[in-house]
Amino acid sequence: MSSWVVKEEVRDIFPDLHAAVSAPGEEINGNWMSRLVRCQKGDNYYYIKTYTRRGRWLRRFIGRSRTRAEWENLQAFVAMGLPAADLVAYGESGMGERYRGTLITKEVEGTLDLATLAENRHSLLADRQWRLQIIDRLARAVRKMHAFRFVHNDLKWRNLLVNVTDAPTVHFIDCPLGRKMPWPFLVRGRIKDLACLDKIAKKQLSQMERLRFYLAYKGKTRLSANDKKEIYRVLCFFEGRE
Repeated sequence: MSSWVVKEEVRDIFPDLHAAVSAPGEEINGNWMSRLVRCQKGDNYYYIKTYTRRGRWLRRFIGRSRTRAEWENLQAFVAMGLPAADLVAYGESGMGERYRGTLITKEVEGTLDLATLAENRHSLLADRQWRLQIIDRLARAVRKMHAFRFVHNDLKWRNLLVNVTDAPTVHFIDCPLGRKMPWPFLVRGRIKDLACLDKIAKKQLSQMERLRFYLAYKGKTRLSANDKKEIYRVLCFFEGRE
């Protein structure tokens, strides 16, 4: 089985899956399952992510592939009204050792991921007013995502792009593990998302700023007893796991 969906604007550049997989460019990262290439075409840059495996464990054989999950989740963000990388082409072909799955996103100009900003000690991240903008906008975006019962499952700073400007927007990227969750699993998923965000936040933000994020996420001005219990679960989530 083979599929390839491409926007008209890049049809001549990436006419089929083979052209996408073989497109030259700068390799950003890679592992045994996938590789990411940054490709320039004219004045635009594109990120081509190619998977050579459907996924791990049972996903290698049944269920939606990691590639399909990633492109469907990018589409889900747009449907939820959340800024995300612009998906311009996607598809997959083959099974087993012959499997190839690819999705292509257009570079969001003038952005960096939050983890890179933190690692490079970017001047904007040192600006309190800029940080507060990011805190409030990210909190509202995560609250909206969770209101749709959607859990990211890898909501780390590296998977969030922000505009390196005075008025930043937060864009969601790289989400092959996200999915809608039924209630019993949604609670834990929400905790995990918040804990993933707090991994770097606790090193980059003050306690008051982290509290501001949580209150904005909950849409409240004061903590309740249940909120305090939830915060405790967030803080303890990764204890003994890493």
